[in-house]
Amino acid sequence: MTSLHDRHIKPLILKDLNGDNWHLADYVKRGGYSALRRILEEGLTPEQIIADLKASGLRGRGGAGFPTGLKWSFMPRQYPGQKYLVCNTDEGEPGTFKDRDIIRYNPHALIEGMAIGAFAMGITVGYNYIHGEIFQEYLRFEEALEEARAAGFLGDNIMGSTFSFQLHAHHGYGAYICGEETALLESLEGKKGQPRFKPPFPASFGLYGKPTTINNTETFAAVPFILNIGASEYMALGKPNNGGTKIFSISGDIERPGNYEVPLGTPFATLMELAGGMRGGKKIKAVIPGGSSAPVVRGEVMMQTDLDYDSIAKAGSMLGSGAVIVMDETRCMVKSLLRLSYFYYEESCGQCTPCREGTGWMYRMVHRIENGQGRPEDMDLLNNIAFNIKGRTICALGDAAAMPVEAMIKNFREEFEYHIEHKHCLVPTYL
Repeated sequence: MTSLHDRHIKPLILKDLNGDNWHLADYVKRGGYSALRRILEEGLTPEQIIADLKASGLRGRGGAGFPTGLKWSFMPRQYPGQKYLVCNTDEGEPGTFKDRDIIRYNPHALIEGMAIGAFAMGITVGYNYIHGEIFQEYLRFEEALEEARAAGFLGDNIMGSTFSFQLHAHHGYGAYICGEETALLESLEGKKGQPRFKPPFPASFGLYGKPTTINNTETFAAVPFILNIGASEYMALGKPNNGGTKIFSISGDIERPGNYEVPLGTPFATLMELAGGMRGGKKIKAVIPGGSSAPVVRGEVMMQTDLDYDSIAKAGSMLGSGAVIVMDETRCMVKSLLRLSYFYYEESCGQCTPCREGTGWMYRMVHRIENGQGRPEDMDLLNNIAFNIKGRTICALGDAAAMPVEAMIKNFREEFEYHIEHKHCLVPTYL
């Protein structure tokens, strides 16, 4: 039986990529487009593809973790009009940088995954919405699209079959809120990027009011590999309810920041080992395991935690997008929260009053504490504001702004109390 140590150095999506072998010919040499070819030549049915995805345990890699096969099954098969497929590459949350590497180093895996999704759901038109601050990656994806069209992997009558799929890239303008799927759809339609009320959900009323399925870049990119190695083998790479591999973007106070693809269920300590450990040999203090909106976890707790949805939830946080931010003992948690609070204050679209007003209140209160003007009642007031934002907004940005506040105060309350009492930071006192 293969050990975990053997498995974690054998990625799927990021395997054998060197920065220069992203072209179509390179992808085909690695077995690319074989899954799509087999579907069209051997007559695999949409029902078989969706069943395989369900059996694989693939969950949405963008943050929500919703089962992909189940989501694909929601698309109305017999709908008589146009349906749409959308990829969310609007990767704008602090700490996240995996999706840009997929379209930079392995864009054809994404294209093939979207084409397979389109076949499985009876869709003929798709869009990849790419974050506005990664323009070179956008240009590369456009190049890859041209290669795929010229080779007959996109367009009309793909590989001589009756299946047609047109795929287009769309460049956003860097608004964090457009990572929320319905705000993305609004932006794609040329409107102001603001979230929609749900229901109706995109599966019934999405892009241009038509049935639409939206998945993350990594989710689509995993699909060809699942069909090639088999659903059971993909599931076995991870653990029950957490099938397959996951790309973790690890950054912060470590020796080798970057993207590492490991099986779900891999110990966090193993990821730290891959990333070279703590920079300068310093002590780990805190970890944000799933992008900046995920609740912070104390370092010693995270070192005993596995990297999967259930284990991280048990530790008090969430796997999210897999963006891991590591902080050492020199980091002030009040100052760290100040930076996060400022981000969510600036990125609120302003549509919902609790988020529009509450994010500003929280930022100004943390700013007050950081600058020696805090009051003892501020911590309870911050928690109260966060509580009254959560669950009271159209989209999850309100929750994303509130969760870091609650978790920082819960896990590092002594630092906030010290700031308020002594008017300066606790950190220099023990270094």
